[in-house]
Amino acid sequence: MFMDDLFLVNPKAVIGVPHLKSFCGDAHEILVLKVWLIAIANIFIRVLAKKHSIIKEPKLKPTNKIWSLCSQHKQSPETNSLWTKTGVCGSIAYRTLVWARLTETVTLSTFYYLNPSPNNTSLSTIMSTASARRVFHLKLDPLTGNSEWVVIEEEDDDDDDNSHQPLLATTSYLDMLNDSARNTAFNQAIQKTITKPCHVLDIGAGTGLLSMMAARAMGEQGRVTACESYLPMVKLMKKVLRVNGMEGRIKVINRRSDELSVGLDIPSRAHVLVSEILDSELLGEGLIPTLQHAHDNLLVENPLTVPYRATTYGQLVESTFLWQLHDLHNNEAGASDGIRLAPSGLDSVLSVKKQQYAMHCDPIREEIKLLSEPFRIFEFDFWKRPESYGETELCIKATDDGRVHAVVSWWVLQLDQEGTIYYSTAPRWISSPTITSPDWCDHWKQCVWFVPGSGISIFKGKEIHIHATHTETSISYNLDTQAPTTEILHHSLTAGDFQLVLPPERTAIYGDEEWRLSMLKAVQSSLQGRGQPLCLVADDSVFLPLLVAQLLEAPHVLLLLPGLKERGLRCLQAAAHANGLSPNCIEVLEKRVKQLSMHDTYHKKVDLLIAEPFYVGHDGMLPWQNLRFWKDRTDLDYILSEDALIIPSKGIFRACAISLPDLWRSRCCLSKIEGFDHSVVNATLGACGHLPESEEGPCLPFSVWQCGEFDVLSETFDVMEFDFSKQICQCQGKSQVKFTKTGVCHAFILWIDWVMDLQNSVVISTGPDKRYWKQGVKLLGTPRTVGPRRSKNVQACCSAVLKASFNPSNGELKIIPDFL
Repeated sequence: MFMDDLFLVNPKAVIGVPHLKSFCGDAHEILVLKVWLIAIANIFIRVLAKKHSIIKEPKLKPTNKIWSLCSQHKQSPETNSLWTKTGVCGSIAYRTLVWARLTETVTLSTFYYLNPSPNNTSLSTIMSTASARRVFHLKLDPLTGNSEWVVIEEEDDDDDDNSHQPLLATTSYLDMLNDSARNTAFNQAIQKTITKPCHVLDIGAGTGLLSMMAARAMGEQGRVTACESYLPMVKLMKKVLRVNGMEGRIKVINRRSDELSVGLDIPSRAHVLVSEILDSELLGEGLIPTLQHAHDNLLVENPLTVPYRATTYGQLVESTFLWQLHDLHNNEAGASDGIRLAPSGLDSVLSVKKQQYAMHCDPIREEIKLLSEPFRIFEFDFWKRPESYGETELCIKATDDGRVHAVVSWWVLQLDQEGTIYYSTAPRWISSPTITSPDWCDHWKQCVWFVPGSGISIFKGKEIHIHATHTETSISYNLDTQAPTTEILHHSLTAGDFQLVLPPERTAIYGDEEWRLSMLKAVQSSLQGRGQPLCLVADDSVFLPLLVAQLLEAPHVLLLLPGLKERGLRCLQAAAHANGLSPNCIEVLEKRVKQLSMHDTYHKKVDLLIAEPFYVGHDGMLPWQNLRFWKDRTDLDYILSEDALIIPSKGIFRACAISLPDLWRSRCCLSKIEGFDHSVVNATLGACGHLPESEEGPCLPFSVWQCGEFDVLSETFDVMEFDFSKQICQCQGKSQVKFTKTGVCHAFILWIDWVMDLQNSVVISTGPDKRYWKQGVKLLGTPRTVGPRRSKNVQACCSAVLKASFNPSNGELKIIPDFL
């Protein structure tokens, strides 16, 4: 067995190296992550070597190279995602793809060749028996850290177990395929561009939709090469091609485009490039390096391309909500608890990454004040080789008085050379006579760039200067006015080695006065009359350690920081010093929960076990996956005192019925797309809508306020409770649904409210009216018309029951709606 490359990638977003640093912190920790991944790969290879006849077991060594790489994966961008390439010694006969979600799963996609005979070890034999290609999908249990391997064979039968599992439900493939405006625009542009037989290259082919459009445009002649690097999607593509009678007309290559070479993989350079490797920022999926390699190695001179051009636009806005998502220093300035997580001089101890964040801006239109007209930023031509780096100076005139908190950006795609076919990701307040805004979709959003600090004041008619730059994978901005020098210096403060990067939503939570007062009240109540209790903070909170240390008479707080570890400790020590506390009052236990003993707690029992709960990487997960706290509390039971207080004391699992027409449209079953049957992909992509009664719609994490049009149709009801004073156990519950409105019910919204004290007086809600948390969305197999009992609609269902069961062995929560 040979290895050449190791990759780390988020399935919903593929962006560049800077995003890796937002997760890992610094170069040292990136190297640690590389070595950790290589160790995993080595262990896994040894296991395979024992089970199969393997040609050679590689010894992998990390190199010093980390660079951005283009992806041929469709995506819906998330802010904490990453895509990096780490070079590893070995032969090109072996490739490993590590697909690491910071959310639910990690997938180790291993493409390897097994020797059919122990006596034959020639490389040529191995290369000719490439049918043993597999993908290993590693599913992690968020409660225990345990994992299981799901093996995907390249030559699995169509009716195997994996083909009926929603393996790709959390990706954005389905949402994108349901984007009719996108599909129609590409189809029209391909028909207009490809007018005679030629060689067409489709990079990032996905289900093969664009390839089939190209083949149809050429008739029976011509050649189409579909390049797709992700094996599960290649399997789906082959099914789609088969059902549409296109198997013999499209050559499918399961490799990245930068691995292809003329004469070996394709017979000649392609005359036409069709590709859609765009994210909300435009560049995050590796558009530039992909085009560079294609123009250098795979395309004829002056090729035809679909799309033809992409242009990015921006607009200056004022928005308190957007400001709260990043400026912790100023947001916590008036906090009554006296704690400063980002004190003066160390503003960026806790900060958000300087990058563009994908976000639907239409839901906050009433909270946005527009301070400029839209302005053009960059233009990228697909038909010629792009530059890796670019910059531009813009002088923007203010249209109103205000404070610039953010730059909202979007892009417009020109798909044909003549400029008659367009697609835009602009917010709905942007109107154009030639460009029609598509229906709501989640795979492409607007982007938001936060202006540092409290923003920049501007007056109507005055100018603000913007220096915009782009790299291979991202776009950034630097704003300047005639502001005093002190304000500009204030924006550039750094915190050096103890900087900790948090998601915008967590930053806003830490700056929220109501949330902090709730935490203060809960901790004060728990410490009352307890003298000098021993406190253990079980999660990745950076607020609770400082709060407890401030309230204790002789502070010594133990922390687990399971995701932050040393980075979190350095940050907390700096913040503790700035808050007048001894840095030594905070201690991180460098062990796993099950490995802790009384020796680690100085032979004292823990009197207060506390959490928010918040775990790094759980932001994009289902809300009940924070029940990891309950599992940890159970494993720590032997070091807890008999009267130990547990905060939160319980979790209340709540729900409501909801109409979500936009989200439903983006997740519903596929039939024909521009004339091509896609029904065979529904099960794997987790589609819902008119499913058989035996099949259920998926439960997915969404911020409901970001899901387009929605309407709550029932009262909020409690389904069951999780009692954290007891050890983790199986839970069941059911509740009657009382509909309050007549409408079409597409889903049930699910969340956990955390009860922070024994008196039930402090409750932290994470429901749909709270914009800093994601909820679980249980999509129905078939939408139902519902209404209150007094409803005059005879077709409306007036009664339903929601049942739920929690399995503590794997953390899964099963939801069963039953309409009566």
